[in-house]
Amino acid sequence: MPSIYELSQEVFQLEKFEQIVSGNNIQIERIISTGQTTPSGQWYDQELDEWVILLQGEAELSYADDTKIILKAGDYLFIPAHTKHSVEYTSIEPACIWLAVHGQFSP
Repeated sequence: MPSIYELSQEVFQLEKFEQIVSGNNIQIERIISTGQTTPSGQWYDQELDEWVILLQGEAELSYADDTKIILKAGDYLFIPAHTKHSVEYTSIEPACIWLAVHGQFSP
C-alpha cells in the first residue's frame, strides 16, 4: 500500500499532481510542491469547490481581494468555486504535500 508521505526524487524538479480517486463530481488528488508558485499575475479560477489540507511543509496563498493565508502542516481550507486565488510560496524542505478534494459541496 502506498504512503501519502512517500516522495520520489523527481518531485524536486516539477510540481506533481497525482489523482488518488475520482467519481461523480468529486476528485481527490495528492499534490507535491517544492518551491513552485503561481506565475505572477495569474489566478486559479476553478469550476469546482476545493477543500485542501497541507499534510507537510508550509505554504502561502493569496486571493484577488489581497487576503493572504499562511498554511502549516495540518492546516486546511475551503475554496469555493470561482474564488480567484494563487499560491505565493511553497516550502522546498520539507516538500509540501497537499491533499485536495474537488467537487460540488454544500456550504
